[in-house]
Amino acid sequence: MQETILDKAQQELAPAAATKPKLGFLGVGWIGRNRMEVIAKSQVAEVACIADTAVQNAEEAVKSAPQAKQVNSLEAILSEPMIDGVVIATPSAFHAEQSKLALEAGKAVFCQKPLGRNVEETKRVVEAARKQNKLLGVDLSYRYTQAMQQVYKVVQSGELGHIYAVELVFHNAYGPDKAWFYEPKLSGGGCVIDLGVHLVDLALWSMNFPAVKEVKSTLFAKGKPISMAEGKVEDYAAASIELEGNTQVQLNCSWNLPAGQEAIISATFYGMEGGVALKNINGSFYDFVAERYYGTKTERLCAPPDEWMGRAGVEWAKRVARGEGFDPAAEEFVKVAEVLDKIYGR
Repeated sequence: MQETILDKAQQELAPAAATKPKLGFLGVGWIGRNRMEVIAKSQVAEVACIADTAVQNAEEAVKSAPQAKQVNSLEAILSEPMIDGVVIATPSAFHAEQSKLALEAGKAVFCQKPLGRNVEETKRVVEAARKQNKLLGVDLSYRYTQAMQQVYKVVQSGELGHIYAVELVFHNAYGPDKAWFYEPKLSGGGCVIDLGVHLVDLALWSMNFPAVKEVKSTLFAKGKPISMAEGKVEDYAAASIELEGNTQVQLNCSWNLPAGQEAIISATFYGMEGGVALKNINGSFYDFVAERYYGTKTERLCAPPDEWMGRAGVEWAKRVARGEGFDPAAEEFVKVAEVLDKIYGR
């Protein structure tokens, strides 16, 4: 079986204190502050600068990192010569431009998803990282759960035989609480670009990014079919993705669905020799199991607890500490964005 991200991470020693990269954090709302605190706790990097347009967010974040310098903009972070990398957790409309600016300033970048609102924005960021030879990471956090790592191992082992079907589900009983999520020009889309991006990534990544042959989709807003041209964002989406090698991927995701629980999240792979799945349990956004299926028999491969939130950022910071430059695997961000654009019909 192939080594997973976590296998490799466990084999590595934490970088010596002298090699700790100094990081700037742009956007320290709930997610940004969580990523900052997890990276700080890991002791693989130093929180050197913090910036947020909401002053109270920055002031609260500095309480968790009193050694950090509070500044008022990305430009202020980039003007600090000691900064090695920037962690970006701002609204989606700013991701591509801010990531590109940071890369062009010679900084490594770790950005919240989506990296761009469409494939063209995403390509520009990846090209900037390549040109500057800087490490680019995106917070595709579900890859780093222990449960998904077990699923990945099984898929990569080949023991499922030919995988002919993948079912992807992410239903969120709530919707975003920020107005910009509902403006297509700011968000790039609705539940697909917010939630479905994770699922599309998990399916393609687990199967080594096969070519995508065809994508069909239907988008809904408040129960009625829509197109993105209407200036609305979808709160329910159903998509069928045909992969090279005769694999059918079915994607369903939503906001504000009366799901009977807070969330339903799963990625299930069916092969000729059985199945394997990542599933949330008890409606949780945070607790996942991995299950292996043999006919009517289920074997549990792993279960909570698992402190996975922020793990993707820690692994990126370790790589920055080792001096790693551009990773061609960043092209995967473009491949996922291409599928999302096809779901949106653009």
